[in-house]
Amino acid sequence: MTTARTTYDVAAVRADFPALRAGAAHFDGPGGSQVPRQVAEAVAATLTAPIANRGQVTAAERHADAVVHAARAAVADLVAGDPGGVVFGRSMTQLTYDLSRTLAAGWGPGDEVVVTRLDHDANVRPWVQAATARGATVRWADLDPDTGELTAEALAAVLSDRTRLVALPGASNLIGTRPDVAALTALAHRAGALAYVDGVHLTAHAPVDVAALGADLYACSPYKFLGPHLGCAVAAPSLLETLHPDKLLPSTDAVPERFELGTLPYELLAGTTAAVDYLAGLGGDDGDRRGRLVAGLTAVEAHEDRLRERVEEGVAELPGVTSWSRAAHRTPTLLYTFADRPAAEVSRALAQRGVNAPAGSFYAIEVSRRLGLGDTGGLRVGLAPYSDDDDVDRLLDGLRAALAQA
Repeated sequence: MTTARTTYDVAAVRADFPALRAGAAHFDGPGGSQVPRQVAEAVAATLTAPIANRGQVTAAERHADAVVHAARAAVADLVAGDPGGVVFGRSMTQLTYDLSRTLAAGWGPGDEVVVTRLDHDANVRPWVQAATARGATVRWADLDPDTGELTAEALAAVLSDRTRLVALPGASNLIGTRPDVAALTALAHRAGALAYVDGVHLTAHAPVDVAALGADLYACSPYKFLGPHLGCAVAAPSLLETLHPDKLLPSTDAVPERFELGTLPYELLAGTTAAVDYLAGLGGDDGDRRGRLVAGLTAVEAHEDRLRERVEEGVAELPGVTSWSRAAHRTPTLLYTFADRPAAEVSRALAQRGVNAPAGSFYAIEVSRRLGLGDTGGLRVGLAPYSDDDDVDRLLDGLRAALAQA
Protein backbone atom coordinates (compact mmCIF):
# COMPACT_ATOMS: atom_id res chain seq x y z
CA MET A 1 0.00 0.00 0.00
CA THR A 2 1.13 3.53 -0.70
CA THR A 3 2.43 5.16 2.46
CA ALA A 4 0.76 8.08 4.19
CA ARG A 5 1.40 11.56 2.84
CA THR A 6 0.87 14.84 4.66
CA THR A 7 0.62 16.54 1.25
CA TYR A 8 -0.21 15.09 -2.13
CA ASP A 9 3.08 13.74 -3.43
CA VAL A 10 2.46 13.23 -7.13
CA ALA A 11 6.05 12.12 -7.74
CA ALA A 12 5.55 9.23 -5.31
CA VAL A 13 2.24 8.39 -6.99
CA ARG A 14 3.82 8.40 -10.44
CA ALA A 15 6.55 6.02 -9.28
CA ASP A 16 3.83 3.39 -8.75
CA PHE A 17 2.70 3.45 -12.41
CA PRO A 18 4.97 1.37 -14.67
CA ALA A 19 3.23 2.61 -17.85
CA LEU A 20 4.46 6.15 -17.22
CA ARG A 21 8.03 5.02 -17.78
CA ALA A 22 7.26 4.87 -21.51
CA GLY A 23 7.34 8.67 -21.41
CA ALA A 24 3.91 9.76 -22.63
CA ALA A 25 1.91 12.47 -20.91
CA HIS A 26 -1.48 10.84 -20.40
CA PHE A 27 -4.59 12.98 -20.71
CA ASP A 28 -6.66 9.95 -21.76
CA GLY A 29 -7.74 8.86 -18.28
CA PRO A 30 -11.48 9.45 -18.88
CA GLY A 31 -11.34 6.56 -21.34
CA GLY A 32 -9.44 4.34 -18.91
CA SER A 33 -6.73 5.14 -16.41
CA GLN A 34 -3.23 3.77 -16.17
CA VAL A 35 -2.75 1.11 -13.49
CA PRO A 36 -0.42 1.08 -10.47
CA ARG A 37 1.88 -1.88 -9.98
CA GLN A 38 -0.07 -2.92 -6.88
CA VAL A 39 -3.10 -3.64 -9.04
CA ALA A 40 -1.10 -5.60 -11.60
CA GLU A 41 0.54 -7.61 -8.81
CA ALA A 42 -2.84 -8.46 -7.29
CA VAL A 43 -4.13 -9.66 -10.67
CA ALA A 44 -1.03 -11.78 -11.26
CA ALA A 45 -1.06 -13.23 -7.75
CA THR A 46 -4.65 -14.34 -8.14
CA LEU A 47 -4.02 -15.91 -11.54
CA THR A 48 -1.03 -17.87 -10.25
CA ALA A 49 -2.47 -19.02 -6.92
CA PRO A 50 -4.65 -22.12 -6.55
CA ILE A 51 -8.21 -21.08 -7.37
CA ALA A 52 -11.47 -22.80 -8.34
CA ASN A 53 -15.17 -22.12 -8.46
CA ARG A 54 -16.34 -20.64 -5.18
CA GLY A 55 -16.93 -23.00 -2.30
CA GLN A 56 -15.75 -23.98 1.18
CA VAL A 57 -14.34 -27.47 0.69
CA THR A 58 -10.87 -26.89 -0.78
CA ALA A 59 -8.38 -24.11 -0.24
CA ALA A 60 -8.77 -23.13 -3.89
CA GLU A 61 -12.55 -22.77 -3.47
CA ARG A 62 -12.16 -20.75 -0.28
CA HIS A 63 -9.64 -18.50 -2.00
CA ALA A 64 -12.12 -17.67 -4.78
CA ASP A 65 -14.86 -16.97 -2.26
CA ALA A 66 -12.60 -14.68 -0.25
CA VAL A 67 -11.60 -12.74 -3.37
CA VAL A 68 -15.27 -12.09 -4.21
CA HIS A 69 -16.21 -10.99 -0.71
CA ALA A 70 -13.15 -8.74 -0.48
CA ALA A 71 -14.04 -7.01 -3.76
CA ARG A 72 -17.63 -6.45 -2.68
CA ALA A 73 -16.42 -4.93 0.58
CA ALA A 74 -13.90 -2.71 -1.25
CA VAL A 75 -16.43 -1.29 -3.72
CA ALA A 76 -18.92 -0.78 -0.89
CA ASP A 77 -16.32 1.24 1.03
CA LEU A 78 -15.52 3.24 -2.09
CA VAL A 79 -19.10 4.45 -2.57
CA ALA A 80 -20.44 4.03 1.00
CA GLY A 81 -22.73 1.21 -0.07
CA ASP A 82 -23.69 -2.22 1.25
CA PRO A 83 -21.38 -5.11 0.24
CA GLY A 84 -24.47 -7.29 -0.13
CA GLY A 85 -25.71 -4.98 -2.87
CA VAL A 86 -22.55 -4.89 -5.03
CA VAL A 87 -23.01 -6.59 -8.40
CA PHE A 88 -20.12 -7.26 -10.79
CA GLY A 89 -20.28 -7.57 -14.55
CA ARG A 90 -18.16 -7.31 -17.66
CA SER A 91 -18.78 -3.56 -17.94
CA MET A 92 -21.09 -0.80 -16.79
CA THR A 93 -22.76 -0.99 -20.20
CA GLN A 94 -23.47 -4.70 -19.85
CA LEU A 95 -24.83 -4.28 -16.33
CA THR A 96 -27.05 -1.39 -17.35
CA TYR A 97 -28.48 -3.38 -20.24
CA ASP A 98 -29.17 -6.32 -17.93
CA LEU A 99 -30.77 -4.14 -15.26
CA SER A 100 -32.79 -2.13 -17.78
CA ARG A 101 -34.36 -5.28 -19.20
CA THR A 102 -35.08 -6.58 -15.72
CA LEU A 103 -36.68 -3.35 -14.54
CA ALA A 104 -38.60 -2.90 -17.78
CA ALA A 105 -40.38 -6.20 -17.27
CA GLY A 106 -42.80 -4.29 -15.05
CA TRP A 107 -43.36 -1.38 -17.46
CA GLY A 108 -46.06 -0.91 -20.04
CA PRO A 109 -47.99 1.66 -22.06
CA GLY A 110 -48.56 4.79 -20.01
CA ASP A 111 -45.37 4.37 -18.02
CA GLU A 112 -42.56 6.86 -18.56
CA VAL A 113 -38.77 6.72 -18.34
CA VAL A 114 -36.55 9.81 -18.21
CA VAL A 115 -33.07 10.05 -19.74
CA THR A 116 -30.86 13.12 -20.16
CA ARG A 117 -28.90 14.84 -22.90
CA LEU A 118 -25.85 14.98 -20.60
CA ASP A 119 -25.24 11.24 -20.30
CA HIS A 120 -22.89 8.73 -21.85
CA ASP A 121 -24.95 6.54 -24.19
CA ALA A 122 -24.57 3.60 -21.81
CA ASN A 123 -27.01 5.39 -19.51
CA VAL A 124 -29.32 6.39 -22.36
CA ARG A 125 -29.74 3.70 -25.00
CA PRO A 126 -30.41 0.73 -22.66
CA TRP A 127 -33.30 2.63 -21.08
CA VAL A 128 -34.63 3.95 -24.40
CA GLN A 129 -34.58 0.49 -25.94
CA ALA A 130 -36.07 -1.24 -22.90
CA ALA A 131 -38.87 1.31 -22.63
CA THR A 132 -39.63 1.13 -26.34
CA ALA A 133 -39.82 -2.67 -26.20
CA ARG A 134 -42.44 -2.44 -23.43
CA GLY A 135 -44.46 0.36 -25.00
CA ALA A 136 -43.42 2.89 -22.36
CA THR A 137 -42.74 6.55 -23.16
CA VAL A 138 -39.23 8.04 -23.14
CA ARG A 139 -38.89 11.63 -22.00
CA TRP A 140 -35.72 13.71 -22.29
CA ALA A 141 -34.28 16.12 -19.72
CA ASP A 142 -32.41 18.72 -21.71
CA LEU A 143 -28.89 20.07 -21.35
CA ASP A 144 -28.29 23.82 -21.48
CA PRO A 145 -25.79 24.07 -24.35
CA ASP A 146 -24.55 27.48 -23.25
CA THR A 147 -23.58 26.46 -19.73
CA GLY A 148 -23.26 22.68 -19.99
CA GLU A 149 -25.60 22.36 -17.01
CA LEU A 150 -28.37 19.85 -16.33
CA THR A 151 -30.68 21.73 -13.98
CA ALA A 152 -33.40 20.68 -11.57
CA GLU A 153 -35.83 22.77 -13.63
CA ALA A 154 -35.00 20.80 -16.77
CA LEU A 155 -35.66 17.52 -14.99
CA ALA A 156 -38.80 18.69 -13.23
CA ALA A 157 -40.29 19.68 -16.59
CA VAL A 158 -40.35 16.06 -17.79
CA LEU A 159 -41.37 14.24 -14.61
CA SER A 160 -44.88 13.01 -13.89
CA ASP A 161 -46.66 10.54 -11.66
CA ARG A 162 -46.14 8.00 -14.46
CA THR A 163 -42.33 8.23 -14.30
CA ARG A 164 -40.90 4.85 -13.31
CA LEU A 165 -37.16 5.49 -13.61
CA VAL A 166 -34.83 8.46 -14.07
CA ALA A 167 -31.35 7.80 -15.49
CA LEU A 168 -28.87 10.45 -14.40
CA PRO A 169 -25.15 11.20 -14.83
CA GLY A 170 -22.92 11.59 -11.81
CA ALA A 171 -20.67 13.64 -14.12
CA SER A 172 -20.27 14.06 -17.85
CA ASN A 173 -17.45 12.04 -19.36
CA LEU A 174 -17.29 14.52 -22.26
CA ILE A 175 -17.44 18.01 -20.73
CA GLY A 176 -16.98 17.27 -17.03
CA THR A 177 -20.28 18.76 -15.78
CA ARG A 178 -21.16 17.62 -12.26
CA PRO A 179 -24.88 18.20 -11.84
CA ASP A 180 -26.50 18.44 -8.42
CA VAL A 181 -27.28 14.74 -8.32
CA ALA A 182 -28.89 14.84 -4.87
CA ALA A 183 -31.33 17.53 -5.99
CA LEU A 184 -32.15 15.59 -9.15
CA THR A 185 -32.72 12.28 -7.38
CA ALA A 186 -34.92 14.04 -4.82
CA LEU A 187 -37.15 15.17 -7.70
CA ALA A 188 -37.21 11.64 -9.10
CA HIS A 189 -38.19 10.19 -5.74
CA ARG A 190 -40.88 12.82 -5.27
CA ALA A 191 -42.39 11.58 -8.54
CA GLY A 192 -42.26 8.01 -7.23
CA ALA A 193 -39.45 6.94 -9.58
CA LEU A 194 -36.21 5.07 -9.09
CA ALA A 195 -32.94 6.93 -9.75
CA TYR A 196 -30.20 5.11 -11.68
CA VAL A 197 -26.93 7.08 -11.51
CA ASP A 198 -24.04 6.53 -13.91
CA GLY A 199 -21.08 7.20 -11.64
CA VAL A 200 -18.39 5.93 -14.01
CA HIS A 201 -16.80 9.34 -14.50
CA LEU A 202 -17.56 10.79 -11.07
CA THR A 203 -16.11 7.93 -9.02
CA ALA A 204 -12.63 8.51 -10.44
CA HIS A 205 -12.47 12.14 -9.32
CA ALA A 206 -14.26 12.67 -6.01
CA PRO A 207 -15.50 10.90 -2.88
CA VAL A 208 -18.89 9.27 -3.46
CA ASP A 209 -21.68 8.45 -1.00
CA VAL A 210 -24.56 6.70 -2.77
CA ALA A 211 -27.04 7.48 0.00
CA ALA A 212 -26.13 11.17 0.03
CA LEU A 213 -26.53 11.24 -3.76
CA GLY A 214 -29.92 9.56 -3.48
CA ALA A 215 -28.97 6.87 -6.00
CA ASP A 216 -31.18 3.79 -5.87
CA LEU A 217 -28.76 2.09 -8.25
CA TYR A 218 -25.23 3.39 -8.83
CA ALA A 219 -22.92 2.12 -11.57
CA CYS A 220 -19.16 2.54 -11.90
CA SER A 221 -16.15 1.00 -13.62
CA PRO A 222 -12.88 0.10 -11.85
CA TYR A 223 -10.80 0.71 -14.97
CA LYS A 224 -11.62 4.41 -14.67
CA PHE A 225 -10.25 4.56 -11.09
CA LEU A 226 -6.89 2.78 -11.55
CA GLY A 227 -8.29 -0.75 -11.66
CA PRO A 228 -8.93 -3.49 -14.23
CA HIS A 229 -11.65 -3.64 -16.88
CA LEU A 230 -14.85 -4.48 -15.04
CA GLY A 231 -18.23 -2.99 -14.16
CA CYS A 232 -20.03 -2.59 -10.84
CA ALA A 233 -23.58 -1.73 -9.87
CA VAL A 234 -24.45 -0.92 -6.27
CA ALA A 235 -27.90 -0.91 -4.69
CA ALA A 236 -29.60 -1.74 -1.43
CA PRO A 237 -29.96 -5.53 -1.15
CA SER A 238 -33.64 -5.00 -0.33
CA LEU A 239 -34.15 -3.37 -3.74
CA LEU A 240 -32.25 -6.12 -5.54
CA GLU A 241 -34.46 -8.70 -3.82
CA THR A 242 -37.45 -7.27 -5.70
CA LEU A 243 -35.79 -7.71 -9.11
CA HIS A 244 -35.77 -11.04 -10.92
CA PRO A 245 -33.42 -11.17 -13.91
CA ASP A 246 -33.29 -13.97 -16.43
CA LYS A 247 -30.75 -16.52 -15.28
CA LEU A 248 -29.75 -20.15 -15.62
CA LEU A 249 -31.99 -22.57 -13.72
CA PRO A 250 -29.28 -24.10 -11.49
CA SER A 251 -27.61 -20.77 -10.68
CA THR A 252 -28.24 -19.28 -7.27
CA ASP A 253 -31.15 -16.94 -6.65
CA ALA A 254 -29.28 -15.21 -3.82
CA VAL A 255 -28.61 -11.48 -3.98
CA PRO A 256 -26.35 -10.15 -5.43
CA GLU A 257 -25.25 -13.33 -7.20
CA ARG A 258 -28.53 -13.69 -9.10
CA PHE A 259 -27.43 -10.76 -11.30
CA GLU A 260 -23.96 -12.16 -12.09
CA LEU A 261 -24.05 -14.45 -15.10
CA GLY A 262 -21.42 -17.19 -15.09
CA THR A 263 -18.20 -17.44 -13.12
CA LEU A 264 -16.78 -14.13 -11.97
CA PRO A 265 -13.29 -13.04 -13.13
CA TYR A 266 -11.53 -13.51 -9.80
CA GLU A 267 -8.28 -11.91 -10.93
CA LEU A 268 -10.11 -8.72 -11.95
CA LEU A 269 -11.96 -8.64 -8.65
CA ALA A 270 -8.63 -8.89 -6.83
CA GLY A 271 -7.35 -6.02 -8.97
CA THR A 272 -10.41 -3.98 -8.06
CA THR A 273 -9.75 -4.47 -4.37
CA ALA A 274 -6.14 -3.44 -4.91
CA ALA A 275 -7.23 -0.28 -6.76
CA VAL A 276 -9.55 0.71 -3.92
CA ASP A 277 -6.80 0.01 -1.39
CA TYR A 278 -4.42 2.16 -3.45
CA LEU A 279 -6.84 5.10 -3.38
CA ALA A 280 -7.32 4.58 0.35
CA GLY A 281 -3.54 4.65 0.78
CA LEU A 282 -3.52 8.17 -0.64
CA GLY A 283 -5.47 9.14 2.47
CA GLY A 284 -2.88 7.81 4.90
CA ASP A 285 -2.71 4.79 7.18
CA ASP A 286 -4.95 5.88 10.05
CA GLY A 287 -8.62 5.04 10.43
CA ASP A 288 -10.91 2.69 8.54
CA ARG A 289 -10.75 2.24 4.80
CA ARG A 290 -13.82 4.35 4.09
CA GLY A 291 -12.35 7.30 5.98
CA ARG A 292 -9.02 6.94 4.19
CA LEU A 293 -10.81 6.75 0.84
CA VAL A 294 -12.62 10.01 1.52
CA ALA A 295 -9.34 11.64 2.51
CA GLY A 296 -7.45 10.20 -0.44
CA LEU A 297 -10.04 11.13 -3.05
CA THR A 298 -10.41 14.59 -1.54
CA ALA A 299 -6.65 15.03 -2.02
CA VAL A 300 -6.91 13.70 -5.59
CA GLU A 301 -9.75 16.11 -6.32
CA ALA A 302 -7.76 19.10 -5.07
CA HIS A 303 -4.66 18.04 -7.02
CA GLU A 304 -6.60 17.53 -10.25
CA ASP A 305 -8.53 20.78 -9.87
CA ARG A 306 -5.29 22.74 -9.48
CA LEU A 307 -3.95 21.24 -12.69
CA ARG A 308 -7.28 21.78 -14.43
CA GLU A 309 -7.08 25.48 -13.65
CA ARG A 310 -3.56 25.58 -15.12
CA VAL A 311 -4.78 23.92 -18.32
CA GLU A 312 -7.75 26.26 -18.59
CA GLU A 313 -5.65 29.37 -18.03
CA GLY A 314 -3.05 28.26 -20.57
CA VAL A 315 -5.56 27.29 -23.25
CA ALA A 316 -7.46 30.56 -22.75
CA GLU A 317 -4.39 32.36 -24.11
CA LEU A 318 -4.45 30.39 -27.38
CA PRO A 319 -6.27 31.85 -30.38
CA GLY A 320 -9.21 30.12 -31.99
CA VAL A 321 -9.88 27.61 -29.21
CA THR A 322 -13.38 27.03 -27.81
CA SER A 323 -13.86 25.37 -24.43
CA TRP A 324 -17.08 23.41 -23.95
CA SER A 325 -16.43 22.60 -20.28
CA ARG A 326 -18.30 25.51 -18.73
CA ALA A 327 -20.32 24.18 -15.82
CA ALA A 328 -19.78 25.78 -12.42
CA HIS A 329 -19.02 22.41 -10.83
CA ARG A 330 -17.01 20.02 -12.99
CA THR A 331 -14.45 17.27 -13.04
CA PRO A 332 -10.96 17.84 -14.51
CA THR A 333 -12.19 16.78 -17.94
CA LEU A 334 -12.09 19.45 -20.63
CA LEU A 335 -13.39 19.48 -24.20
CA TYR A 336 -11.91 21.79 -26.84
CA THR A 337 -12.55 22.56 -30.49
CA PHE A 338 -10.40 24.66 -32.81
CA ALA A 339 -11.33 27.29 -35.36
CA ASP A 340 -8.75 26.30 -37.98
CA ARG A 341 -8.10 22.59 -37.42
CA PRO A 342 -10.20 19.48 -36.74
CA ALA A 343 -9.73 18.18 -33.22
CA ALA A 344 -8.55 14.85 -34.60
CA GLU A 345 -5.64 16.57 -36.34
CA VAL A 346 -4.66 18.35 -33.14
CA SER A 347 -4.82 15.04 -31.29
CA ARG A 348 -2.47 13.46 -33.83
CA ALA A 349 -0.08 16.40 -33.58
CA LEU A 350 0.00 16.05 -29.80
CA ALA A 351 0.57 12.29 -30.06
CA GLN A 352 3.68 12.94 -32.16
CA ARG A 353 5.02 14.88 -29.17
CA GLY A 354 4.17 12.11 -26.70
CA VAL A 355 1.01 13.78 -25.39
CA ASN A 356 -2.02 11.49 -25.35
CA ALA A 357 -5.23 13.52 -25.64
CA PRO A 358 -7.79 11.80 -27.88
CA ALA A 359 -10.51 13.37 -29.99
CA GLY A 360 -14.11 12.27 -30.42
CA SER A 361 -17.49 12.24 -28.71
CA PHE A 362 -16.57 9.22 -26.55
CA TYR A 363 -20.05 7.66 -26.60
CA ALA A 364 -21.53 10.86 -25.16
CA ILE A 365 -23.33 11.28 -28.46
CA GLU A 366 -26.35 13.16 -27.08
CA VAL A 367 -24.10 15.73 -25.40
CA SER A 368 -22.00 16.25 -28.51
CA ARG A 369 -25.04 16.70 -30.73
CA ARG A 370 -26.74 19.06 -28.28
CA LEU A 371 -23.63 21.26 -28.23
CA GLY A 372 -23.73 21.46 -32.00
CA LEU A 373 -20.62 19.31 -32.43
CA GLY A 374 -22.42 16.51 -34.24
CA ASP A 375 -20.92 13.06 -33.78
CA THR A 376 -17.37 14.43 -34.01
CA GLY A 377 -17.03 15.99 -30.56
CA GLY A 378 -13.70 17.60 -29.80
CA LEU A 379 -10.32 17.16 -28.15
CA ARG A 380 -10.76 15.73 -24.65
CA VAL A 381 -8.18 16.57 -22.00
CA GLY A 382 -8.57 14.52 -18.84
CA LEU A 383 -6.47 14.69 -15.69
CA ALA A 384 -5.79 11.77 -13.36
CA PRO A 385 -4.13 11.18 -9.97
CA TYR A 386 -0.78 10.66 -11.69
CA SER A 387 -0.93 13.86 -13.82
CA ASP A 388 1.67 16.48 -12.92
CA ASP A 389 2.78 19.98 -13.86
CA ASP A 390 5.25 18.68 -16.42
CA ASP A 391 2.37 16.92 -18.20
CA VAL A 392 0.46 20.21 -18.29
CA ASP A 393 3.51 22.05 -19.65
CA ARG A 394 3.89 19.44 -22.39
CA LEU A 395 0.21 19.69 -23.29
CA LEU A 396 0.26 23.47 -23.54
CA ASP A 397 3.51 23.48 -25.51
CA GLY A 398 2.06 20.85 -27.84
CA LEU A 399 -1.12 22.82 -28.41
CA ARG A 400 0.86 25.99 -29.18
CA ALA A 401 2.98 24.09 -31.70
CA ALA A 402 0.00 22.35 -33.28
CA LEU A 403 -1.98 25.55 -33.68
CA ALA A 404 1.02 27.40 -35.06
CA GLN A 405 1.08 24.88 -37.91
CA ALA A 406 -2.50 25.69 -38.94
